[in-house]
Amino acid sequence: MRIAVSGSIATDHLMAFPGRFTDQLIPDQLDHVSLSFLVDDLEVRRGGVAANIAYGLGRLGLTPLLVGSVGLDFGAYEVWLKDHGVDTGAVRVSETAQTARFVCLTDQDSNQIAAFYAGAMSEAREIDLRPLAARRRPDLVLVCANDPAAMIRHTRQARELGLPFAADPSQQLARLTGPEAAELVDGATWLFTNEYEAALLVERTGRTREDLLAGAGTWVTTLGERGVRIERQGEPELLVPAVPCERVTDPTGAGDGFRAGFLAAVAAGLPLVAAGRLGCAVAASVLDAVGPQGYEADTGRLEERVRATYGPAAAAQLRPVLGSGT
Repeated sequence: MRIAVSGSIATDHLMAFPGRFTDQLIPDQLDHVSLSFLVDDLEVRRGGVAANIAYGLGRLGLTPLLVGSVGLDFGAYEVWLKDHGVDTGAVRVSETAQTARFVCLTDQDSNQIAAFYAGAMSEAREIDLRPLAARRRPDLVLVCANDPAAMIRHTRQARELGLPFAADPSQQLARLTGPEAAELVDGATWLFTNEYEAALLVERTGRTREDLLAGAGTWVTTLGERGVRIERQGEPELLVPAVPCERVTDPTGAGDGFRAGFLAAVAAGLPLVAAGRLGCAVAASVLDAVGPQGYEADTGRLEERVRATYGPAAAAQLRPVLGSGT
């Protein structure tokens, strides 16, 4: 199964300040703030929802096509993705802007000062899916959070080309209008949200859950430590418990890992319950690691997680994706 993943590609620059921001503020000088912090630690993590999902799919044996816009500074990141099974042939390189970047400084009280630079991501709207479909037609287009105009364009083009598509608007729901949000999800084969986004989608579109479900094939809602809910119109909802995680090292990208595991199982033709279980197992692997692409997706370890949580029959059902578990 050929999956094209359209969405953001970014890097996160995370710094730790050993003091308190509030100690540096002078109450009667807040209208003239000029601060500089000497930090003890810097972590640069590869990210962006499309890149995170594509990485996970690549680790699970697929060759996803990554569709997004980056800057000339993408070189090392591109090598990393290619080494992990991602086809970057559809990535657009900006001649003027750098790759999107999130910069965050955290103090000892967990207060944060952060900024997001969209950069080359704003040029994703220039990417045309039609030449890509003509060269090698994808079986599914996953439209993730990205430049809003790019999300609308790629959804429209998927419909025009008769390509099945999955809607995953996630954090961009907050800046979409009701009609824009509705356009992104209407006719989707798959709709992905977390629990908060599901409620926001209802509020933003002015539709009921039943109406939204009628317009989409399958609605997959992640519920955090409670697992995932999978709904299809006219069928009982399916609840899949989460894979337990002894300690959460870093929650960033767990939802992206879930989507990679879920879609890898779908690509193998497995039932929805099996897809939900693999998605939860990959999400747990992300939670164990630092950064959204810091996990190994070791098939043996994934099979162990599935067996321990859901039983031997569930692990055996996932053999088409996990192989022998080695």
